[in-house]
Amino acid sequence: MGPARWLALGSLLALGARLEGRLVGEGDAGFGECDRFFYAGTPPAGLAAEGHVKICQRSAGAARFATLYSPADRGPVFSAFRDPRPAPAGKEPHWLVEPQIDDPNSNLEEVINEADAITTVDSLGSKQALTTDYLDSDYQRGQLYPFSLSNDLHMATFALTNAVPMTQTFQERWYMNLNSLMDRALTPQCGGGNHLYIITGAVPSDVKVKDRVTIPKFVWLAACCAVPGGGWAMGFVKHTTGGDVIEDVMVKELEKLLPSNPQLFQNNCGETEQDTEKMKKILEMVNQVQDEERMVQSKETTSAVPSTRSKRSALQPPEAPEERSSLLGNLIGFIATPFIKLSQLICCLVVGILKNTVYVLWYAAKQVINGIESCLYHLGSATISYFLAIGEELASIPWKVLKVILKIIRAILRILCCLLKVVCRILGIPVRVLVDVASFPVYTMGAIPIVCKDIAVGLGGAISLLFDTAFGTMGGLFQVVFSVFKRIGYKVTFENSGEL
Repeated sequence: MGPARWLALGSLLALGARLEGRLVGEGDAGFGECDRFFYAGTPPAGLAAEGHVKICQRSAGAARFATLYSPADRGPVFSAFRDPRPAPAGKEPHWLVEPQIDDPNSNLEEVINEADAITTVDSLGSKQALTTDYLDSDYQRGQLYPFSLSNDLHMATFALTNAVPMTQTFQERWYMNLNSLMDRALTPQCGGGNHLYIITGAVPSDVKVKDRVTIPKFVWLAACCAVPGGGWAMGFVKHTTGGDVIEDVMVKELEKLLPSNPQLFQNNCGETEQDTEKMKKILEMVNQVQDEERMVQSKETTSAVPSTRSKRSALQPPEAPEERSSLLGNLIGFIATPFIKLSQLICCLVVGILKNTVYVLWYAAKQVINGIESCLYHLGSATISYFLAIGEELASIPWKVLKVILKIIRAILRILCCLLKVVCRILGIPVRVLVDVASFPVYTMGAIPIVCKDIAVGLGGAISLLFDTAFGTMGGLFQVVFSVFKRIGYKVTFENSGEL
């Protein structure tokens, strides 16, 4: 690419939005404002090593995705993003570099074009890949966070810090896998993608492009759906060699394949609340994506039908003079040619039928195996549920027996208490009688003074009554005599009325 084209590309970029790739300090535990692209705001634990650079990829003043970059490999370790959306149409790729990776003292905080950085950034390319590293090589700049999944109008995903070397075939299949998985499996099973967290990464190999940019051994993807009560987590791996299809793995298995055995999602993306039914639907769609990729591979490896013209004809000597040809040879060639064509056609048909038959049988066997796996899965789930229910019942038997024993002991204690009350009442009758008999003399002796007192009071009252009666009788007699004398006319006088 000549300087004129670099300047034109820089001008196009300048007319577009300004892109920012702000580096995060080494002392920071996370990615700053880009922590929101990770589940629970927590980046993967164990992937960041000494020398790695944390980049919060920004576009138009807003954070777009996060990248952990390895200057030693001149490639990203992983890129994390959320809520994938279809890319806008009609955008041209403009590859960009991050000035602060090569020149920490640079005052350029925005991702810029490589042509502009040549004159403004010291030691450009000392720690990051450049576009020239991919020229005249068999590798393309493969994005970990593809532009096809980004709705960013400012093309932040075209930063070279988001790219690793990929062959053209592998890059096409990787993008096809990502688009198919997002559109048909991951996003539909996560509420439209509003709660979907994606991490894509690359594991470096020992091979480098131009002894500068490390070629990945395999690329991987980890997805975490944080829908409350219905989340899930899945992992995918695709090897760069061998032509293998993308593989689905559990997140824990993926973590074992990565260096240092990291933890990609905090608490394994809410492992205790994951929805197995949604994961099953995702695996069904993944199987379809794998089958489609195998079909694409089979079409690519199918060789073209060989030409009917033999290559040896070019090595044959010039034709013999006309007088040497015989009528019999021409007649035999004329008769044999249709049969040769027909045999070639029959061979092509037989080969095509055999290939289609093998493919149909393989597809039928695949469906049968999937059906058997599904049946075994349901059978295993039912068996586990059955044994869990039996285990719960068996575990509750001792507690129930203990409750029954406690109730029996309680009833026995009540019976004994009632018996004791009855015995006490039966024994209480003679005791009271004895107590009354024993206390009779005491009560009797104590009553004698009271009785004597009552007798004395009675006698005194009788004597007082007798005196009152005598005086009353005498008074009455005097009154009678006085009344008699008054009536018969005798008047009794007294000299002193007081004496009367």
